[in-house]
Amino acid sequence: MSVDSSTTPETTETAAPADGVNLSANAAEKVRSLLAQEGRDDLALRIAVQPGGCSGLRYQLFFDERTLDGDEVRDFDGVNVVVDRMSLPYLHGASIDFVDTIEKQGFTIDNPMATGSCACGDSFH
Repeated sequence: MSVDSSTTPETTETAAPADGVNLSANAAEKVRSLLAQEGRDDLALRIAVQPGGCSGLRYQLFFDERTLDGDEVRDFDGVNVVVDRMSLPYLHGASIDFVDTIEKQGFTIDNPMATGSCACGDSFH
């Protein structure tokens, strides 16, 4: 029965995106690697939505050492992900992954709240 309880957190983590942002294991590993390069363990990955880009809104991902009133903070296997209260409605159910292929390298965001995006993939509406 202990095997079942070890799989329960994975099921819970999979269900979490409906309430906020989900960070894949690949993305969490990359964030940990980048933080190790920085030599900092006090930083969180902040995800924000800002006006701009071809489609009206754009994503910003950066390391931040602060938390603000209204921030949602989630832990993904030791990686804290922070979303401000203004960005949160735009990111419900969004999944962040890290890909490293011949064609593309970087973080990707699959956002069910986005009704469209530009060709470059950096902005959405």
